Amino acid sequence: MMAESKNEKNYCYKYPRPAVTTDIVVFASHKGTIKVLLVKRGNEPFKGKWALPGGFLNEDETAEECALRELKEETGLDLKPNQIHQVHTFTSLDRDPRGRTISICFSAFVDYEKVAGGDDAAEAQWVSFADLPDLAFDHEAMCVTSMNFMCTIMRAYLYCNTVVAQGSKSMNPKNDGE
Repeated sequence: MMAESKNEKNYCYKYPRPAVTTDIVVFASHKGTIKVLLVKRGNEPFKGKWALPGGFLNEDETAEECALRELKEETGLDLKPNQIHQVHTFTSLDRDPRGRTISICFSAFVDYEKVAGGDDAAEAQWVSFADLPDLAFDHEAMCVTSMNFMCTIMRAYLYCNTVVAQGSKSMNPKNDGE
């Protein structure tokens, strides 16, 4: 029997622990089209299929750190924590053929720039949101949910700006010539 190293931790739990992953839906506008950043998977499951950048959460990182790390490793895109938004947690029991996996989905809207596949991503590419290929896992649902989330943010932003603009006009006293 092998001795446990000082850095290894042995856990025994009464309840099974699902794996936790993060995935990130990155949007950009390019030549009048909304693009989504995808990676071609270099490993099973779904080797050779398009997917969102993402991967397993390390024990010593937050979900945001995991999403940013995986994005940089798989595409070269280096975002900051304030550029991403947590959108939804995907918990379908069969979402990953490797076993029970929960994914925390993030989203960002960035300036279009060149990307390249790295780490376990064979390739990285911007693809039109309107022409998404068949995606691995439940990543199509993540793209749609993220687009709805971003549209909601934009509607709220536009509404708030309208209210503030109207409010500032009504709050400014008119000069009655005094």
